[in-house]
Amino acid sequence: MAKTSPRLKARLRRKQHIRKHISGTAERPRMAVFRSSKHIYAQIVDDEQGVTIAAASSLIPEIKSKAGDLEDKKAVAKEVGRIIAQRAKEKGVNTIAFDRGGYLYHGRIKALADAAREVGLDF
Repeated sequence: MAKTSPRLKARLRRKQHIRKHISGTAERPRMAVFRSSKHIYAQIVDDEQGVTIAAASSLIPEIKSKAGDLEDKKAVAKEVGRIIAQRAKEKGVNTIAFDRGGYLYHGRIKALADAAREVGLDF
């Protein structure tokens, strides 16, 4: 049986603490962010209905085609933030609750959030 690293356990504990207080509704859905070592994923979720309204990640073709032009992972995160915000606005979502998933609001997470704010999402 594989051991879970202490860092992962701590992040999951923080994530549970955050999720006790943040829940997505139809009027204010939750933007959930997941960050792996290579990629970043974001989705906007209505927790009451249990549906994903919009999603974007560093694996979608729009970003993969630009991957050579983007200099680092922070630039990729900014692009994911712009795309998720555009897709949310197309679906009529203007206000969200930001769920950082237990990660520090720093680096790629902050870059994604700032880019989403620039496009016009409120949180």
